[in-house]
Amino acid sequence: MKKLIFSALCLSVFSGVWGRNPNDTTSLQEVVVTAPIKTNVALTPLDVTTVTSAQIDKSSETSLLPVLQNHIPGFFVSERGMEGYGVSGGSAGTVNIRGVGGGNKVLFMIDGMPTWAGFYGHANPDTYSVNGVEKVEVVKGPSSLLYGSGAMGGSVNIITKKNVNDGFSGRARAMFGSFYTFKFNLSGAYKKDKFSAVAAAQFDRSDNNRQGSNYWLASEYLQLQYAASSHWSVGANADMTQSKAHNPGTIQSPLENMWTQISRGNASVYAHNKYDIVNGGVQAYINWGHHRLDDGNSPGANPRNYLFHLNDYNMGFSIFETVNPWVDNDLSVGIDFQHWGGHVWNTPKPAIYNPETDGPFNKSESKYNENEVAGYVMMQQGLINDLLSINAGVRLQHNSQYGNTWVPQAGFIIRPVELSEIKFSFGKGFRSPNIRELYLYAPANHNLKPEYLLNYELSYRQTICNGNFNYGVALYFIDGKDMIQTTMVDGKPLNMNTGSFINKGFELDATYRFCRNWSVYAGYAYLHTNNATVLYAPKNKLDLSLSYNPGHFEFTLENNNIWSLHNGNPDKTEDYSLINLRAAYNWATQIPVTLFVKLDNIFGEKYEVVYGCPMPGTTAFFGIEAKF
Repeated sequence: MKKLIFSALCLSVFSGVWGRNPNDTTSLQEVVVTAPIKTNVALTPLDVTTVTSAQIDKSSETSLLPVLQNHIPGFFVSERGMEGYGVSGGSAGTVNIRGVGGGNKVLFMIDGMPTWAGFYGHANPDTYSVNGVEKVEVVKGPSSLLYGSGAMGGSVNIITKKNVNDGFSGRARAMFGSFYTFKFNLSGAYKKDKFSAVAAAQFDRSDNNRQGSNYWLASEYLQLQYAASSHWSVGANADMTQSKAHNPGTIQSPLENMWTQISRGNASVYAHNKYDIVNGGVQAYINWGHHRLDDGNSPGANPRNYLFHLNDYNMGFSIFETVNPWVDNDLSVGIDFQHWGGHVWNTPKPAIYNPETDGPFNKSESKYNENEVAGYVMMQQGLINDLLSINAGVRLQHNSQYGNTWVPQAGFIIRPVELSEIKFSFGKGFRSPNIRELYLYAPANHNLKPEYLLNYELSYRQTICNGNFNYGVALYFIDGKDMIQTTMVDGKPLNMNTGSFINKGFELDATYRFCRNWSVYAGYAYLHTNNATVLYAPKNKLDLSLSYNPGHFEFTLENNNIWSLHNGNPDKTEDYSLINLRAAYNWATQIPVTLFVKLDNIFGEKYEVVYGCPMPGTTAFFGIEAKF
């Protein structure tokens, strides 16, 4: 409570933050979106939040997930230390939007390209770095109409950037801090007439706050684009990540020798057309990875005599166009195809496994794949000089395993006064069962059907005071059906479509810039769920921030509050309040240089987002960045 009072006093004395102020929600001049998009989500009746490159830069983070968590009410990420999320048992990085998440219920994309692992269906939190990011569009609520399976609880579209001015520009950053942590980033952009390119590389490593939880991560990004004419452009993106994260288990159940080593890649090629009454494109993509891991052993027990391997892929293409057949009308149509699957197997550890005494080695090898094809249509019509817009659409998705799924969506937008919007939407979200649930291990059931939910949402947003004050409120009701759960049937575990839940709540946010140097932001989310077992979805989440930017200096004070978080502790929920500080000095020289300091959890709050995994106390980081 004293941290919350301290933050409130700071807000009242200094009067102001930056969080989502008007300057932060404007794209930088040298940045444009480069890949085609299926539709402008801001024109749909969905609740969309945009986090810009300005907000990402000011955070001094190298992973996108903590940035999104601090700027989006209703968005929460599980953590077991300083990043290094991992994907094996006891891993973190689970994303929940309004209490819906886990597995692959929230879809992550790069320029509209799905990035989830093709075998187990999970997202890959260690791969979502800030490299080459222009902005991130987060849809809270199902966006399955446009993106299909996996967008059941929402979608996160990471949109890349490029240099639009001829010549070369770049950026270099180095950062050092607690627990022998260092992070390096280098990026550059080049443009010559119709050709442009962006390249970026990043390397992070840390001993982390618990012994045996060290990690390292490297990522590389490349984008190429060619403007063939005023109406057509073509391009290609590639994004690679390599990481290794160790996991010491929980305090209650410690582990030795548990680690995960991952190599993942995403690549896409696309062609984009843009005319007066039609625009769209075609995009082909592939997402692949190799996971190599040791599930570890209890202290004093014999180490496992094998390593687990996973190769997976997720590939496909999308064709989509938006036409304007008449005034104030947008008609979006598209076809999606997706092929996903993988291969899992074990290999012996030569230092432990002896074939002469241990007998033949069981590789436990499995190979599976699935196909999905879908078509969708969505229309938006403006009426009464665009005072009212109505929106409706439907998607039909066919899966090679479970057959057809219909996905409807409808809603409207009312603009009663200037710079205001009232949105209402009804939509269905769904998630296809993944290969593990269908075919692997004892509970496997190849007769599973998709999970689905029905979402009802009403929101209001208003901008006043010449754009300096922006506020909004959203109310939602979510009814989830056919959730996949493991139940006992005839004395044996079996995955079944038996689960259900109801989530309801509201969200508030406001940003006020009352003078040139000061601004303040507040965001609050309340969630009520009848599912007592849902993890990493706090009942109350409050984020406050205060920004003061005098001359060459920048100061930001943040307060993040969580109440009633189910973190896996069977006895109680978790409450905590964190105070963080960012400070920077900008030299306006020929090559601009910025020195910055980042202090997290200033009061050393003790808390656990994942039960049995204490989070770090006070941490300090400093760094330098140069733009050229």
